[in-house]
Amino acid sequence: MITWNEETVINANIEHVWELFKDRNIKRIMPKVISHELVEGEETAAGAKHQQTYGEGKRVETYIVHTLAYEEHEEEKYKKVNFVLGKVFDTIFSFRLLKENEEQTRLIYEGENKGANFVGKAMLKLAGKKQDNKVVLEFLERVKNEAESV
Repeated sequence: MITWNEETVINANIEHVWELFKDRNIKRIMPKVISHELVEGEETAAGAKHQQTYGEGKRVETYIVHTLAYEEHEEEKYKKVNFVLGKVFDTIFSFRLLKENEEQTRLIYEGENKGANFVGKAMLKLAGKKQDNKVVLEFLERVKNEAESV
């Protein structure tokens, strides 16, 4: 199992940053997502299900993303999701935004990726922790750059 818990401070208002996590903007912060369609529930509520298609190189995977938690308050925003990729990896992660002040927001990104079967567990053991952390840090940087660009 691989876990992460990273954070960054973004020089943008919490509402502006939160807008990036809405369905219509998801490709801005997750460019490898080809499509992201609501198939059950409401976008802004726990229990929502989205069919997501993700592409990396020639490989394209489609899976269901389950929204496990969704909170939207003036000082804090939170979303937690889960999906199983290719019947191999069971991934759960969350985004928490905390209002530092009117022009700064703290983004906390945490999660875990575990093997859903023997193949997935073996692949995770072979994968380097350094590479996984690089992907997490690149995501944080992408969100920061998108939020801070006008």
